Amino acid sequence: MKVVLCGPPHSGKSCLREGLKQAILAVHRVGKAPYPYFITACPDGEGSWYIETVRNNPDLAARLKREYKAKFTWAFAERIAFEVKNASLPLTLIDVGGRIDGKNRLIMEHATHGVILAGDLGKVGEWERFCRDLNLKVIAIIHSDYEGKFDAIECESPILRGSVHYLERGEDVSQRAMVQALARVLVRLSQV
Repeated sequence: MKVVLCGPPHSGKSCLREGLKQAILAVHRVGKAPYPYFITACPDGEGSWYIETVRNNPDLAARLKREYKAKFTWAFAERIAFEVKNASLPLTLIDVGGRIDGKNRLIMEHATHGVILAGDLGKVGEWERFCRDLNLKVIAIIHSDYEGKFDAIECESPILRGSVHYLERGEDVSQRAMVQALARVLVRLSQV
């Protein structure tokens, strides 16, 4: 199963990715989930290392992000698309950039499922169409409510819907209700 974390820019996809990583790894450690493999598919300098570094040393994280940030070139997109195509673990998650364009299309075309995270709910429809055009089954539509005080789960089936609050770098979001619900959905689907 290859799941794309997608949606408009500045919705908190990298923060959600880190929370999911921690939530799924906790279940993996007790033998009830496959190992989650994460691919950072946007050269924004926010790889899997970034959130943890922000938590421990914000100044170092900012400096390294500036150094690692690169242009989103076709060569980068082709390399990441190759990684996605050849990923063979039962649960692979791909964190893509917030643009609907040819580079993200190339990266996403070998995925199987999509999770849409949007701060602006008015942008969800275009991401649903993008996923549908790529034959990705959307398994979750989540509102990123930065000003919110709690998560809300509206429904879990057939598509997980609701909101996650305050996705902020450096915050541990792994125990949030929506992150836990999404982790359960991903683990369940990866074991089918």
